[in-house]
Amino acid sequence: MQTELAEQSVTGSAGGGMVKVTVDGRGQVRSVVIDSAAIADGDVEMIEDLVLAAVADAQRKAEELYRSELKKATGGLPLPFHLPL
Repeated sequence: MQTELAEQSVTGSAGGGMVKVTVDGRGQVRSVVIDSAAIADGDVEMIEDLVLAAVADAQRKAEELYRSELKKATGGLPLPFHLPL
């Protein structure tokens, strides 16, 4: 399952899509895209906040993907422990 998750990806975004972060199914960041309009403002603190928000969004989606794949693998049965990503 870990191999399959590593091959899948999800994208999180912030600022109306001004910053997009793609992570694999395990939550590892694979790419960061920042729209030039965000940079044109020159507000570094805002860009930093948008990057953090996009990473958090992408990692949340990766967690959802992980839980979905785990549910498929276990047939929906609850496990007595939590598997690491």
